[in-house]
Amino acid sequence: MGGQGIERREILRYIGIASVAASFPGFRQWAFACDHEHPAAPASQAAREPYKLLFFSPEQFRLIEHLADMIIPADDTPGAREAGVAEFIDFMLANRVSVSAPWDARSSAELLRHGSAAQEQFIAGLGWINAHSKYEFGHPFLECSTVEQRSLLEEIAYKAKFKPTTESGREFFQLLRDYTVIGYYTTKIGLQSLGYPGLRMVWPSMPGCSHPQDPEHTHLREPGQEKHVALKIAN
Repeated sequence: MGGQGIERREILRYIGIASVAASFPGFRQWAFACDHEHPAAPASQAAREPYKLLFFSPEQFRLIEHLADMIIPADDTPGAREAGVAEFIDFMLANRVSVSAPWDARSSAELLRHGSAAQEQFIAGLGWINAHSKYEFGHPFLECSTVEQRSLLEEIAYKAKFKPTTESGREFFQLLRDYTVIGYYTTKIGLQSLGYPGLRMVWPSMPGCSHPQDPEHTHLREPGQEKHVALKIAN
C-alpha cells in the first residue's frame, strides 16, 4: 500500500530520527523510549493505561490508526496498530516534529515551522480522505467497506492509478506513509521484523532509563561530554 518498496538503507536512516522522541515515556512499544515508570509499579499496570491524545481528536486518531494499519498490516509479524504507530504520529505532531524537515535546517525555529506545516497537512489530509470517500462512496472513510477503502487508497498510493483530482490526497498519503514507516521501524516490533542485529547484540532486553529521577532530562550533560561512553559501546 506504500506504493513503492522501502530500501533497508532508507529504514536504517529512519532509525536515526528515533532520538527526537526520547522523552516519550508512554510509547511502551518504542525501542528507544525512556521508561520513567516507578520501579515498584507493575509493568502490566502501565501497559493497561490508555494512551492520552495530545494532538488528534478521537475521531481523527481512529482514522490515523486505521490508515497506518492499512499501510503496514499485520501478517506473519505484527502491524502498525500493534506497534503503536498512531500514538507515535500523535506525539510527534503535538511536538511539531516533522519527519520531512531538511537535514540542513539552520535553527530550531525553522524545524518548528516544518512541524507546524505537518500539523496542517495532517488535518487537511484527513479532511480530504473523508470528503473524497463521501464523494465516491457516500460515506466517511471508516464507514466504507474494506474494498472501497482499499480502492480509494490505491488511487493515491500507486502511480498507475493516479487521477488529476487526487493530487492533494497523494501528497498527504506520502506524508502519512513517512510517519508510519518511521514510527513502525523505530519500535522493537519493527526492528525485529527487519532483523535488526542491534536488538540481539546490544539489547537482549530493552534497557530502562538511566536517569529516572530526571524525567525532563534537564540535567544531562552535553553530548560531547558523553563521547567516551559512545566509543566504549562502539568498541
